[in-house]
Amino acid sequence: MKLLLPFILVGTGGFIGSILRYLMIIVFQDFSMIPFGTMISNIAGCFLIGIVTGLSVNIPLFSNETKLFLATGVCGGFTTLSSLIFELGLYYKEKEYFLASFYLIGTLFGATLAFFAGLKLVEFFE
Repeated sequence: MKLLLPFILVGTGGFIGSILRYLMIIVFQDFSMIPFGTMISNIAGCFLIGIVTGLSVNIPLFSNETKLFLATGVCGGFTTLSSLIFELGLYYKEKEYFLASFYLIGTLFGATLAFFAGLKLVEFFE
C-alpha cells in the first residue's frame, strides 16, 4: 500500500484540480473572447504552487505526501498547458493573432508573477 500511496495522492489531487479547472471554464466562458477560465486557472495554480513551494522549502511545513497531493495533484490538474495550446490553435485558425498574443503573453506573464507572488507571500509571513 505504501508504494501506491503517492499515486493515490496525485490521482486524487488531480481529480480535484481538474474539476476545479472545469468549473473555472464554465464560470468564465461567457465573459469575453479570451478563455479567461483557463487563463485564471493557470495563473491561480502557479500562485498556489508558489505558496506550496515556499512552505515546503523555506518552512518545512508540508510532508512529501502533502506536496505530492497539493502541487503535483491539485495544482497539476488545475493548470493546463494542453488547453492553452488548444485555445491558441483556435485563435490561429480564426486568424485572431492579436487575441492569441494577448492570451499567451497574459497567461505566461501572469502565471510567472503569480508563482513569485506565492513565494513572496510565504516569505512575508516567515
